[in-house]
Formats: sequence, C-alpha cells, structure tokens
Amino acid sequence: MPETPESLLARLDALGIAHRTVRHPPVFTVEESKALRPDLPGGHSKNLFLKPQKSPGPFLLVVLQEDRRVSVNALARGLGARRVAFGPAEDLMTQLGVEPGSVTPFGLVNAAPGAVRPVFDRQLMQAHEWVNFHPLTNAMTTAIRPADLLGFLERLGHRPELVDPPEAP
Repeated sequence: MPETPESLLARLDALGIAHRTVRHPPVFTVEESKALRPDLPGGHSKNLFLKPQKSPGPFLLVVLQEDRRVSVNALARGLGARRVAFGPAEDLMTQLGVEPGSVTPFGLVNAAPGAVRPVFDRQLMQAHEWVNFHPLTNAMTTAIRPADLLGFLERLGHRPELVDPPEAP
C-alpha cells in the first residue's frame, strides 16, 4: 500500500524535519495554486513525471520552478534520455502512489530506489528558504526547507540531482 499524507507527515516528524502543512480545496494547475499564495510563502513548482520511450531506464520526476518554460524533449536530452512522454496514470500510481494532479517529490516515498530519477531545478532549490509540495494529495500543501527535502529523499535511497534546465524559446 502506498503511503498516506498522514503517514508521510509522521515520517517527517519522526525525523525531526520541520514542515508546515495547509489544507485547501484540490488544485490541479499552477494557476489554481497561485490563489493560495497568501497562506503558502516560499518557492512553488510544477512537477513532471516522464517515461522514457524505446529505451530502458528509470522514470524521471522533474521538479521545476513553477513559471519556468522548458521544452520537455530538450530537457530530456540534457538529462541523457533520448525521448520521453508523460507517464500514464497507472505508472504514476505504481511508482509514486499518487493520482494525476498530485505529482510531487514526496511521492518518492513510495518508489523503489533507482526506479524514478529525481531531478530538481537548481534555482527553485537554492533561491528559497522554504519550498512547497503536495504531500501525496493535491488538497494539501507542505512547506519544507530544500536541504531537508533532499536529505529525506537520500534517506529513502534516492539520489536527487540539481540541474539548470534549458529555457524554452
């Protein structure tokens, strides 16, 4: 069974990782989430779950600054993947334990090490004291310090990468 938001937050508490969570109506887009900003200071993201096409390799979870415009294919090439497509809902549930609209780096709590390659926008992770992500549901948002998130993922056996994604023209 995948983790629940409550069990995820309990894990953070058990590790002494500071975080704060706000409940809100479900949001499915960056635009919808912007209406919540007075209650959610810090960096915000868009998260892409990508599946390699015609080549073996892990899924990609790409965490970008929310307003960054990228070419998915150029991004994939920069990461050494030839071609990618957005991962289907079944793979999203199998790998991260979340539904579409709730893609989050916290979903890596459900992924086997090496099955999903976590890639973070360096600017997002270095420019903010707090970053905000859904804790496995898009009806909540959890703020966490970037270093704490990266350390948490490393404890789970993942190897987060910080990259400078190419801007789309």
